[in-house]
Amino acid sequence: MTLAADAYVVARAPLPPTRVAAILALLTLLFLVRVVGQLLVVMRQPRWLPTMTDENWNLVRYDVLLPAQLLILIVMAFVILGVSAEVAPFGARRLVVGQALIAMSAVYAAVMALRYVARMTRKPEQRWFGGSIPIVFHMVLASFLFTWGRFHAGH
Repeated sequence: MTLAADAYVVARAPLPPTRVAAILALLTLLFLVRVVGQLLVVMRQPRWLPTMTDENWNLVRYDVLLPAQLLILIVMAFVILGVSAEVAPFGARRLVVGQALIAMSAVYAAVMALRYVARMTRKPEQRWFGGSIPIVFHMVLASFLFTWGRFHAGH
């Protein structure tokens, strides 16, 4: 076998459910940090986080965003439980589901990369990190989708 063929076989090898669940749990924890950070801004307004009136704040009103984020966290927890036990509906490996999740994660990440480029083009004085907190956490969610998809696609 060639090196490329070996790499392909490794990339297609099924990931152990416990490893996938651990990666998904880490990504969920990172997203939870984002949600807690937003709660801190709403309740305490620490100086080290952007204010709610800052233009970097979310495009969605917070009274809509918070319940949506909590729902996302709940779904993420169910995915982790399903993957770790390899049970339906979230953890029964299905190739077509994996392919769809990987494709969605790629589109999601690409759109966030474009969003970052657009932001840095409009606000060059804020390179590299100005206004990037939401984009980074969208990448965390895209990574969650990719990892979950990779679990499904690895037969």
